[in-house]
Formats: sequence, C-alpha cells, structure tokens
Amino acid sequence: MKTNFFKILAAGTLALLLSFTVIPKKTKLYIIGDSTAANKEEKAYPETGWGMALQSYFKADVTVDNRALNGRSTKSFRAEKRWDPILAELNPGDYVFIEFGHNDEKVDKPAVGVSLADFKINLVNYVKETRSKKAFPVLLTPISRRSFKNGVLMDSHGDYPRITRQVADSLNVPLIDMLVKTESLLNRLGEEPSIKLFNYVDSGNVNYPNGKKDNTHLSPEGAKQVAGLVVKGIKELKLNLVKSLK
Repeated sequence: MKTNFFKILAAGTLALLLSFTVIPKKTKLYIIGDSTAANKEEKAYPETGWGMALQSYFKADVTVDNRALNGRSTKSFRAEKRWDPILAELNPGDYVFIEFGHNDEKVDKPAVGVSLADFKINLVNYVKETRSKKAFPVLLTPISRRSFKNGVLMDSHGDYPRITRQVADSLNVPLIDMLVKTESLLNRLGEEPSIKLFNYVDSGNVNYPNGKKDNTHLSPEGAKQVAGLVVKGIKELKLNLVKSLK
C-alpha cells in the first residue's frame, strides 16, 4: 500500500511540476519578397535565394518562414493573396522582413510593376498591417544586381530603394539597406571574382544544358553571404532576434 501511495504521490508531483514548466516561445521570421530571396525548386539549382540560407544563422527558437516568390512585387504579392495567410498567422512578437523592388520597377508589366507613389503606399500598408498584429516589420532595400560597366558597378534599381528608406524613416521602421551592403560586397570582390556569388553555370549542367550567366540571382555561396549581410543588419539594429543568433 505504501509503495502504491508513494508512486501516486511521485506521479502527482511530476504532473504538478510539468504544469508549471514554461515552454519557450518560438518566434517566426517571415520573409516576403521576390526571387532574390525565394526558396527554389530542385530544377533551378544551383540558383539559391538568400532566404534559404537564413535559418542556418539562428538557434531553434526562431523559425524562418520564407514566403518570397519569383517575379513578385509589392503589388502582385498582395493581388495573388500571398499576403493574406501570413497576416492571418502572425502572432505578437513575430517578424516580417519585407524586401521588394526588383519587379516593382517593371512598369511595362501592369500586373507587376508599380509607380514610385504606389510602391510607397504598398510598403506602408505592409508595415501597418504587420504592426496591427503586434508583430515587427523590417524593411530591406533590394540587393544589387551584378551590373558592372567598364569595371564600375551600376545601380539598376532607380528610386525604389530611396522610397524604401523614406518609408522606414517616416514610420520609424528598422531598415536593413541591402543595396548598400551588397554593392559594398561586389565592389570589394571586383567584377570577375564576384561572379561566384551569382548563378553562373557551365554548359552541360543537368538543369542548364546550355549554361547560364545570371547577374541577378544568387549561387549557394552568394545566398550564404547575402544572408550573412542580413544577419549583420540584425545585429546593427540590435533587434531582439540578436539573442537567437548562433
């Protein structure tokens, strides 16, 4: 009888202790944006989005949920209802990293391209809606293309990065200036050495039989380095995410 009593007591004590155990809250870090960040299908390899490399920088208490998609802009991402499920899932304390610009520039494609004025409105809406769920928006300017001319890196994004910076300033949103960071990286490496960061593939590759010379999309090495620049930005901003970095 005594044995059974102590067994029941021990089980009850354990259950009581477990009821007070605090389960660490996981933070989700959503990425919304375009192909430079997006997850890639196997048939596109070695093309790699920087968002695919970001999880490796975090401990288990942060989950990177990469919703960026090829060809999307601030306009088409919403029009295709890609934003709605994210907004519905957002919990207080989550993060939304917002990086657009590559496709918003394509004003010759009405379903995708937007004017600077509409680009600003779209960014403001993403920020305000994220905050309405008590989550944290972070704005990112688009990454640089590898667009060298006579050895000089050229800007190919026009005023879209300026608008992103403007929205960040006016709404007091943390900003990671990826254009500046990637331009610095490309200039530091130089025109030829920077090829390794992009999706350059020799002919005969199973996914690119005729080869590929892509100065917009990243290689696995490029994705890792660009994700590292995002992490550098997180540290510079002193976001709460810093404590979850490895």
